[in-house]
Amino acid sequence: MAYQHKQESGEAIPLPVNKVMCIGRNYLDHIQEMNSVVSEQPLLFMKPKASMCHMSSPIVIPSDNGSCHNELEVAVLLKNTLKNATESDVAKAIWGIGLGLDLTLRDIQASLKKQGQPWERAKAFDNSAPLSPFVPIEQFDGLDDLRFTLEINGEVRQQGHTALMLHKVIPLIAHMSSVFTLDAGDVILTGTPKGVGPLYEGDTVTASLSAYFSVQTKVTA
Repeated sequence: MAYQHKQESGEAIPLPVNKVMCIGRNYLDHIQEMNSVVSEQPLLFMKPKASMCHMSSPIVIPSDNGSCHNELEVAVLLKNTLKNATESDVAKAIWGIGLGLDLTLRDIQASLKKQGQPWERAKAFDNSAPLSPFVPIEQFDGLDDLRFTLEINGEVRQQGHTALMLHKVIPLIAHMSSVFTLDAGDVILTGTPKGVGPLYEGDTVTASLSAYFSVQTKVTA
């Protein structure tokens, strides 16, 4: 089934499906667990349209490309095009908030890093961005106090709080728009906290955005 942005009710959101814009190294605890360094500028990369799928459907991980890791992130759905946007422009352009998994082929990524090559082979494969439903932005008092959790087989693996982002949501999207034009229907993944780890066939995955929703699914290969 082709991906379409959806609300928690299951109703389709009348926006096109475009690209996913991502930031790496946006939580200090994740930087430390990966033995990485804080980037001077936000570390940006993209996932294509084919990366998007519904988080409620079984998560399909490649079976012949080494370890596939979870990276749970707050996801932002845009309803307007942004180019060289102000923070006020960004605030007006957000349709809603959800969660996304930035699935990462960790062994391949490590090899690419050693060679100084881009990460797309590890990050941008088909179905590498499972997305939750989106909650309308009007239901949020702000974006700097959102808490989210990932459980694998009933055990907490990741806990995040947007207050701990190195680059907060609104300024981050404004910066992205100075580098790339952001289109209506684009999804922004805003970075992952510590707790990344391998997924295995048969795992039960539960992603929760505190006080808003929880999505449970299974991993298949």
